[in-house]
Amino acid sequence: MMQIPPHPSPPPPPPPTQPHGNGNGNGNGNGNGNGNGNGNGNGNGSDSDSDSGSDCGSDSGSSASFPQHSKDHVVPGQCKVTAFFFEVPLDYENPSAGSIQLYARRVAKNERPLFPPDDDDDDDDDDDDAHNDAHAHAHAHARGSIKPYMVYLEGGPGFGHRSPSDHPVTRAALPRGYQVLFIDYRGTGLSTPVSAAMLAQVGDADAQARYLRLMRQDNSVRDCEAVRRCLTAAWPSRKAAWSLFGQSYGGFVSLSYLCMHPEGLREVFLTGGLAPVGKTPDQVYDATFRKTAERNQQYFAKFPQDARVLRDVAAYIESRGGRIPLPAGGFLTVARLLTMGIAFGGHGGFDNVHDTLAALETSLRQFGFLTRASLASLESFTPFDTNIIYAILHEAIYCDGPGNASNWAAERVGRARAPGPFSWLHPDFSLAQSPGPLYFSGEMIFPFHFETYPELIPLRQVAEKLAAYTDWPALYDQDRLRNNSVPLYAASYVEDMYVDYRLARETSTLVKGSKVFETNVMYHNAVRAKADEVMQQLFSLRDDELD
Repeated sequence: MMQIPPHPSPPPPPPPTQPHGNGNGNGNGNGNGNGNGNGNGNGNGSDSDSDSGSDCGSDSGSSASFPQHSKDHVVPGQCKVTAFFFEVPLDYENPSAGSIQLYARRVAKNERPLFPPDDDDDDDDDDDDAHNDAHAHAHAHARGSIKPYMVYLEGGPGFGHRSPSDHPVTRAALPRGYQVLFIDYRGTGLSTPVSAAMLAQVGDADAQARYLRLMRQDNSVRDCEAVRRCLTAAWPSRKAAWSLFGQSYGGFVSLSYLCMHPEGLREVFLTGGLAPVGKTPDQVYDATFRKTAERNQQYFAKFPQDARVLRDVAAYIESRGGRIPLPAGGFLTVARLLTMGIAFGGHGGFDNVHDTLAALETSLRQFGFLTRASLASLESFTPFDTNIIYAILHEAIYCDGPGNASNWAAERVGRARAPGPFSWLHPDFSLAQSPGPLYFSGEMIFPFHFETYPELIPLRQVAEKLAAYTDWPALYDQDRLRNNSVPLYAASYVEDMYVDYRLARETSTLVKGSKVFETNVMYHNAVRAKADEVMQQLFSLRDDELD
């Protein structure tokens, strides 16, 4: 297990300096990760080939202490996978608060050269435990075989990574000479994952809220930068910066990274991730409700019969007291039924919702009740029970700096649109009093989620505290973005229901030097659903010339 020292975020606008560690891996510093970089934001540092310094080691120049990791294993597709666990501070501003673990997996092309590298100059290369990254990377550099990192940042918040070996970013990056690092954000995946049971051990609701406030994108940036400085500690400084690929919320993290540690970045790729910089939660949800209403209109134009089916299923729920127990716990209510529209933002989302409604309607028609299979299908739409950060911090990712409380922005904005198809958001809603059409909600979190999901029910008080919290740290520095010098290439989707296209365009205009591929024939999950097209367009932005 490797312990990475804390490095508080630098005050903008001056670039961060590099204080020294204390020699035991606990030093206080905000280092730029390249030892002698010039802080100009392009991630290239100086032209020196000398190995960079490391906050993972000591002031005396002893070798850095690197994380424990698994023995490399090879998977189909000529991919070599290595798993890591890092230890980082829970609170970078208060190192005494303890530490958490980060989990990451590195994917590299498995190369079997006809003639192995000449290692006669170093007998240590024959050691059976030559899995120390400082050792391996130093000798890789001596052989001229260092491959730059591309770090994939997952959407969310609240989700770890799926298998990296067959990921579209892996397939695109390895042939282009990268190795790819997949880091589970703090609190997700295997990175000290947050759950209701885990939070109960933290303390009361106030303690749990304090813990969760440390799970946003600003601290994910600090985690990533600490990992970068560690993994590239033995690399020449001009090669130590890495590339980011941010999908959706991963783009939010990437933009925060550009503001906090641009010196650690060589280039940034975003897909559906141009965050609404400078916008309040209310402004964000006003925009996303408009797009969600459009998607509802398109859905019911495709499946007009589902307007009746939806009301029939809702009427059945009302006839059973408004709460039907679900197979995995929690309850189906009319409001929860109407949150299935979260799927409308992706390729295939309409069909998924239609198929689920068809299963519910068929169950009622054939048996007079909702079968376990039909209810289980509905449960799969929103995995909040296994990814509670997505629910409990969703509005917090839009709270950029002090004075920005979310106060259940989605619910307030939705209720303000009544009377109308979102009138079900009002607590006194009934079908009898609302004869008009019903619309599904989109990517929104409401207080009733904390009454209908078993893992969220114990966290209702914590959710209320987070919704009322006003002293959030800043997530973005608009001056730094206006003066950005890190190349940024983005795919932005006109029909994106999750990241509003108009707000995304404002952000791309704000970020100096950004290049954007805009399209109205792809949805938010195009990086998976139409991976080849997206990758071709993104790398063309970088590699091709515009007349």
